Amino acid sequence: MARRIFRAIIQLTSAAAFTFLVIFLLDRNYRVLPNAIHGYMPSHHPGLVVTDVTIATCSSLNIFSSCDLDPKKWHRLDKDLYLGKTWISSAYIFVSRKHEEELADGDKVVMDISTGRLQPQPKGESDDPWEKRPNGLWIKRSAKKQASDSSSAVTDIDVLYGDDAVEARDGWAITGTPLLLKTGSKLPCVQLTIRRGPHHERKKPVPRINDNGRFKILQIADLHLSTGVGKCREAVPDTYNGQKCEADPRTLDFVTRVLDDEKPDFVVLSGDQVNGDTAPDASTAIFKWAHLLIERKLPYAAIFGNHDDEKTMSREAQMALMESLPYSMSAAGPVDVDGVGNYYVEILARGKSDHSALTIYFFDTHAYSSNERKYPGYDWVKPNQIEWFKKTATSLKANHERYTHHHMDISFIHIPMTEYANYTFPRLGNWLEGVTAPVFNSGFHDALVEQGIVMVSAGHDHCNDYCSLSMQNDQNPTPAMWMCYAGGAGFGGYAGYGDFIRRLRVFEVDMNLARIKTWKRLEYGNTASRVDEQIIIDGGKPEPLPIPNNQEQNLEKPPGVDKPPGADSPPGKVAPPGSA
Repeated sequence: MARRIFRAIIQLTSAAAFTFLVIFLLDRNYRVLPNAIHGYMPSHHPGLVVTDVTIATCSSLNIFSSCDLDPKKWHRLDKDLYLGKTWISSAYIFVSRKHEEELADGDKVVMDISTGRLQPQPKGESDDPWEKRPNGLWIKRSAKKQASDSSSAVTDIDVLYGDDAVEARDGWAITGTPLLLKTGSKLPCVQLTIRRGPHHERKKPVPRINDNGRFKILQIADLHLSTGVGKCREAVPDTYNGQKCEADPRTLDFVTRVLDDEKPDFVVLSGDQVNGDTAPDASTAIFKWAHLLIERKLPYAAIFGNHDDEKTMSREAQMALMESLPYSMSAAGPVDVDGVGNYYVEILARGKSDHSALTIYFFDTHAYSSNERKYPGYDWVKPNQIEWFKKTATSLKANHERYTHHHMDISFIHIPMTEYANYTFPRLGNWLEGVTAPVFNSGFHDALVEQGIVMVSAGHDHCNDYCSLSMQNDQNPTPAMWMCYAGGAGFGGYAGYGDFIRRLRVFEVDMNLARIKTWKRLEYGNTASRVDEQIIIDGGKPEPLPIPNNQEQNLEKPPGVDKPPGADSPPGKVAPPGSA
């Protein structure tokens, strides 16, 4: 018996070792493991200069080919130029770097990079020559003294994907034409992007109430951007400018128009910016929306939805990237609290005051239930997130009381709370699909109300765009908190309920009256109007929904709801059917 057990252990160990070895060898050449394992993002190395660049291609049909070069000389940029979408080929950029103080006589520094079939034209007789590399890559290197000190010296390299790729990072620029790869019509082209000179840390913006006492926030929900232009889903109309509808260009045109019309002071991206399934390179998708805000010098903050990190860069890596971008107020939040992106932003009072006038809380509402059998559907805000929020809000109260006007607290989330599904609450706007809130009610709503949050706004359910007023409880029907949806903005996400038109939500805060007004802007049709404009906060308190002509509030059951859930589910209980 002992020998059999020993023999079984040996066989299992051997099988495990063999499997590990096969996966390791395959992953070394073809990156078969998820991108998140590799920290799918470029490395920034202060003080390093690029001394050489090349491209290595490997094929499963050629056992002697390798996508690994000498690690003592080369650093591999862990982005497969074919995005892992081909059966037999992979290709990677390799970069050789040195610290400036380690440069020896004769060492060359890369001063310029170009792409194309033909050698770039020299700018003068004394110009350093262009050197050819694979796939249409050309580099120009200099051995001149002090070359590494030049602001033209190349200090980092990355790749982005698609004809619509843009840069959003300080000091970075796309080189021009794509690399010469046989990507075919189904894969986006590969764009080389470089940074010149040292990496500079930009100071975080300090958002402040305007001199007229007002502050406008634009909420952008569910962009669902891709690597490449993406495909439109349930678009109204299904063509765009007389041509085929392409998801990302149309989505970004819409956002651009509203940015220029509304001229917000602050932008909130409330999750699912990245359509994970169609965005294997998340940075390409992130830079598309970030570029629009950065060129307008708009401060912004982002949280994650359930799709942002599906089959692409991890939340931690995406947040690190967003934190580094100009005008970003995004933050990973405490490492000992569940999720990535639990943080707050203070909007200071007008003038030169250091006092906060408005506090905006952001939460990671996670993705899918960790206990699908008992609580199917979506995850919930965890107890340590709620505890962090309570402690933080309590600690800020003393400072907020110094503000001479009425300080207000608001919040943004991605997945709605269970209470959103209570159709007996007064509301204004469209409820076209079932509320896909967590089945388990963790008490998040009650914690927000307890700490004085006057309004919260979500994304996630693209075709719901209503604002609903929750009540303290059945015995005390006093307004507790407004709960809004933004409505979906992106054509890469679904919208198949009643010819739903993409939209964005605007919040205008007036600190003179401690008032918050909200409305929506449409992508098609009545594009100039403020749709469902309403005052939700007045005098710093939730404002009841006015009922015109003494009519009763319409409390008919919307689609997908069987009976009132939400508030009927006390914290720690499962919401009734129809809530998710």
